[in-house]
Amino acid sequence: MADLQTPLVRPKRKKVLVDYLVQFRWILVIFVVLPASALIYFNIYLGDMWSAMKSEKKRQKEHDDNVQKVVKRLKQRNPKKDGLVCTARKPWIAVGMRNVDYKRVRHFEVDLSAFRNILEIDAERMVAKVEPLVNMGQISRATCPMNLSLAVVAELDDLTVGGLINGYGIEGSSHIYGLFSDTVVALEIVLADGRIVRATKDNEYSDLFYGVPWSQGTLGFLVSAEIKLIPIKEYMRLTYTPVKGPLKELAQAYADAVAPRDGDPAKVPDFVEGMVYNATEGVMMTGVYASKEEAKKKGNKINSVGWWFKPWFYQHAQTALKKGEFVEYIPTREYYHRHTRCLYWEGKLILPFGDQFWFRFLFGWLMPPKVSLLKATQGDAIRNYYHDNHVIQDMLVPLYKVGDALEFVHQEMEVYPLWLCPHRLFKLPVKTMIYPEPGFEHHQRQGDTSYAQMFTDVGVYYTPAFIFRGEQFDGVEAVKRLEQWLIENHSYQPQYAVTELNEKDFWRMFDASHYEHCRQKYGAVGTFMSVYYKSKKGRKSEKEVQEAEAAILEPAYADEA
Repeated sequence: MADLQTPLVRPKRKKVLVDYLVQFRWILVIFVVLPASALIYFNIYLGDMWSAMKSEKKRQKEHDDNVQKVVKRLKQRNPKKDGLVCTARKPWIAVGMRNVDYKRVRHFEVDLSAFRNILEIDAERMVAKVEPLVNMGQISRATCPMNLSLAVVAELDDLTVGGLINGYGIEGSSHIYGLFSDTVVALEIVLADGRIVRATKDNEYSDLFYGVPWSQGTLGFLVSAEIKLIPIKEYMRLTYTPVKGPLKELAQAYADAVAPRDGDPAKVPDFVEGMVYNATEGVMMTGVYASKEEAKKKGNKINSVGWWFKPWFYQHAQTALKKGEFVEYIPTREYYHRHTRCLYWEGKLILPFGDQFWFRFLFGWLMPPKVSLLKATQGDAIRNYYHDNHVIQDMLVPLYKVGDALEFVHQEMEVYPLWLCPHRLFKLPVKTMIYPEPGFEHHQRQGDTSYAQMFTDVGVYYTPAFIFRGEQFDGVEAVKRLEQWLIENHSYQPQYAVTELNEKDFWRMFDASHYEHCRQKYGAVGTFMSVYYKSKKGRKSEKEVQEAEAAILEPAYADEA
C-alpha cells in the first residue's frame, strides 16, 4: 500500500454559503440547543424518577394496557390505503444519522412513546425487564447502586434498548458478551396481526428471537425485553497504554489487549477500547472491575470523569502519549458513560471551544447537546453538507483484518481519531443477518474460539482531513468504496448510518434467508417495511410504497459471491 505519510493530492474546493452556516452553527447550539437539551434531560429525569416510584405491579399493568393500545391501533389499519406500518416517532428524534425518508411518504403510524419504563430488576434471575425506550443512562442509574449492570452498556446515555436490540449495540465488554442483542434473554413482540408473543432462544418463537436483531423493527413491534444482568464492582481499574508505530503495529497492539497471545483467560480484561489519534499513534485501554476498598488504597488515583468540568475523555486518554502508561480508578457508572459529554469527539466540531477549561467549568453542565435537537435544527442544507463532507460510520471487521481497515480508512477518508471496540460474533443455531466467516474455527486466529469469531468495530466519526485542508472530498463515493470493502472482507455496516448500497449489494453484505423466513412466517410482508426499504437512502416514491405493500420485492442476494 502507498506510503501512509504521503497525503493524496486533491483539488481545492471552494467555500459556499453552507460552509459558513456550519462554521458558525455553534451560536445556535449555545443559545438554543444546549438550553433546550438541558430542559429536556431534566424533564426526562423527572419522568424516570416518577416511574421508579411506582410499584412493579402498577408499572406492569400500565405496560399491559399500552400493549393493548398497540394491538388496537394495528387492527385499525386499512391495508388498501393506509401505507406501511412504522412508529409515530418524529424522524429527527432517532440518534442514528440515517435519513428517515420512509416517513416522508404515505405510512401508518403506531405510537410507542409510552414504553419507557423499567418493569423489573430481578436480582435472583439476574435479568432486567425493560420497555424499548428505556435508555442506557436510565438503566445504569437504577442498577449500578445495586452493584449490578447490563452485560453490555452502550456508552451514550440516549441510546435505547429498542434501538440496540432491533439495530446494533456494542461496548468495551462485547469481547466477552457479544453485541447488545446477544445479552437478551426474551423479547415481547406484537406481530402484524396483533398477536403478542414472547420469544426466547429455545421456545416455539426461537426463529423470531434470532431474527429480530438487525431487523430495524421490521418483523413486529418490540414492547419489552428481558436482558442479562451481571455483578459488578464500584470502580473500573483502567490502564492507559500508549502505542506508536505504523497502523498495522497499532492494530496488533490492540489485538494483544483484546486477546493476550498466550491465551491465558485470566489475563482477559473486563473492558477493552482503543483510540487511534493519527497514522502512527494510539492509546489502548483495558479495564478491570475493582472494589471501593481497592480504589481507595493509598497511592491509587481516583478520577471521577463524570464531573462537568473534567477534560473530555478522549483528550484525557491522549495524554498517555506524552506521559506514558498510567493507571487510574474511575467510578463504574461514570466509566460506562465516558463518551456521553463530548459525543466521542464530535463535540469538538459542534462547539470548537467546548473542550476549553473556561467553557467546561461555566457551561459543561449543559453538555451534551441532545442529538435529536441537533438534527431538528440543521435543515436539509446542513444535513446534506454533513453527508457529503463528514463521516459517521462503523465498520465491523474480523479482528485479524483491523490493520487493513485502518489503512483503508486512512487512504480513503483520513479521519482521526478512530475508535476500536472488540466484539464476539457468535456461531448461532441459525444463520442470521450477520454471521462469522465460514470455517473461522479451523484457523485458530487470535481472539477466536470454537463458538465465536472476534470482530472489531472501527468507529469512523469526524470530518476528513481533506476538508480541513480545503481539498475536495466526495462523501458519497467514499462511503460506496467503504461499503464495497466491507462486502469483500466479510464485514458489516450498522444500519443507523447513511448507506449508499443498492438492494443487491445490501443482501451481499447481509444474509437474507432467516430474515425473509421470519417476515413470511409472521406476516410482516406487506405490513411492515423491509429492512432494506427502511435503510435505503432517499425519499420513497408512491410506486415504491405500493410495491412494498404488495410484497413486490427484489430477491435476496445473500448467496451470491
